[in-house]
Amino acid sequence: MSAPEFATLTSDDLVTGEAVALDLPPAGLGVRMVSSLIDVCLTIVLLFVVLLVFVVAALQADGAIFHIAIIGTLITVFLVYPTAIETLTQGRSVGKLAMGLRTVRDDAGPISAQHAFVRSLIAVVEIWAFTGAPAFICALISPRGKRLGDYAAGTYVVRERVRLRLAPPPQMPPPLAGWARTADLTALPTGLALAVRQYLSRLPSLDPASRQRIGLDLAGRVSVHVAPAPPPGTPPEAFLAAVIAARRERDAARLAREAELRRRLTRRR
Repeated sequence: MSAPEFATLTSDDLVTGEAVALDLPPAGLGVRMVSSLIDVCLTIVLLFVVLLVFVVAALQADGAIFHIAIIGTLITVFLVYPTAIETLTQGRSVGKLAMGLRTVRDDAGPISAQHAFVRSLIAVVEIWAFTGAPAFICALISPRGKRLGDYAAGTYVVRERVRLRLAPPPQMPPPLAGWARTADLTALPTGLALAVRQYLSRLPSLDPASRQRIGLDLAGRVSVHVAPAPPPGTPPEAFLAAVIAARRERDAARLAREAELRRRLTRRR
């Protein structure tokens, strides 16, 4: 019975302490191509502008200064500019901003200047030197749509404008409040806690037979972590809601006690 326990988890889920899976969907290939096209067009315009400024400034100088101006232009446009803009905007270039995308670390945290620089450095080869073919092929076969620069930097691109909707947490059924206060409840495995939460959030959409069958199965697996058993005749959905609500209340109380203890220990005398 281990398969149903983890059926609610995907490779993009980040599970919080309350067994809430935060889904950060990777950007699709099409929207990434549009975003990249915007950035490429802007970079080409910037290249001509900076090149014109540097060349005009170096016209009266000798050939060595002229070559330095060319190299400085290329470094500024292809390395300094993309690194700076993605660092300052925490992973958003102009194209990504227009398409609602953002570059994040593999653990979904914000990228740093190092991540942005590595992505820009690899982009010089896979996008500019080879006209984007390696980036397209890599993103096409990658589960997260990662190009070579993303693999090198440990990043991927997510759809930032996807709204996260979390179901309201299960409430304690009043008839079971007294039992839950004295019951011994151990922490549920992450997959099982997620399965219970999703079952409770989908109760209105389940037919009576599926509701009863799934509820009894989950209640049997949760009962291993609970003592004593709920009062006889308790519906499985009420038992599951009481367990989840009680665990949430106890965890919140524990965190509050720990925060108060830290406050007292760090308080200046």
